[in-house]
Amino acid sequence: MSLEPIRLPANQPPQFYRGGDAIAALRGASPDKKFGPEDWVASATTMFGQETNGLTRLPDGAWLRDAVVANPNGWLGAKHVEALGTSTGLLVKLLDAGQRLPVHFHPDDTFAKRHFDSHFGKTEAWIVVGTYGDDPRVYPGFKETLSKATVSEWTREQDVPSMLGALNSIPVSAGDTVYIPAGLPHAIGEGVFVVELQQPTDFSLTIEWRDFLASPEKGHLGLGFDTAIEALDTSGWDAERLETIIKRTAGDSASTVDLLAGGSERFFRAEQLRTDEATTLSLDPSFAVLVVLDGEGTLRTEHGGEYALAKGDTYVVPFDAGQTELSGTATAIRCRPPAPEERHG
Repeated sequence: MSLEPIRLPANQPPQFYRGGDAIAALRGASPDKKFGPEDWVASATTMFGQETNGLTRLPDGAWLRDAVVANPNGWLGAKHVEALGTSTGLLVKLLDAGQRLPVHFHPDDTFAKRHFDSHFGKTEAWIVVGTYGDDPRVYPGFKETLSKATVSEWTREQDVPSMLGALNSIPVSAGDTVYIPAGLPHAIGEGVFVVELQQPTDFSLTIEWRDFLASPEKGHLGLGFDTAIEALDTSGWDAERLETIIKRTAGDSASTVDLLAGGSERFFRAEQLRTDEATTLSLDPSFAVLVVLDGEGTLRTEHGGEYALAKGDTYVVPFDAGQTELSGTATAIRCRPPAPEERHG
């Protein structure tokens, strides 16, 4: 029996920062139901140091992670398994910043292997799907090259004005995307609602820990800040360099829009799919996470399955579903792991 797409409810592990109303509004939840700031969609990843928090539970009660390990070829496809093993290779979140997030960064694969015994670091990307408030912004990369000693001193002193002042400050609106390579310092500002793609880990090295985390240990994940900061990119990112990681896609009316900057395809892929009465999109077999942003439509699989899509729906689509078709009047984001050939070796 072939695997078919599965509609997933919200999955909201507890977080240390406030969310707004954007996830509840997208999902059509009643206003009095408080949604946290993050919704981990089709997650086979746990929060750092935890047993099950973060994992997605399927309707039959099984963890998605265990279902994938039990049938990796069905969920992921043989080529994916050959390149990436039984990991989905992907973590997708809805993230609604009801307050500015702290200044932090993530390790790359090499650092994560050495210090966390993980095949994956945590490169990520943000797809801005909504904003609210007076001045929604993101903060990617230092404006000028700094010494690691300077950043270490700011971290010791918790000199937040200097940390934040050293970062680029970029206004954003729906349709903007930002690719965040591992090591790049960053923060997301209040009022920014994103679909976030990440490598499947929860390694956040947080140099601005005061007022956010219970202790500095939670900022450096037990490594000590001197070791953690070895993974930090302290090089300068001027306007020209920022153009290599930021895309502004709101004006692109194509039925399929490749959302992320070049270089990100080694880690994940994301497309915006838009159908109308005259347009049916054919999608290649792939493990995928679908987030429906607007409208309604139908997802059909090559085995005859039909699934109604509506604003706020999130689906996990297994490789086994085969060639699928999207029709109707829906706008959705399709998130996928890297193509297997991108991750060989």
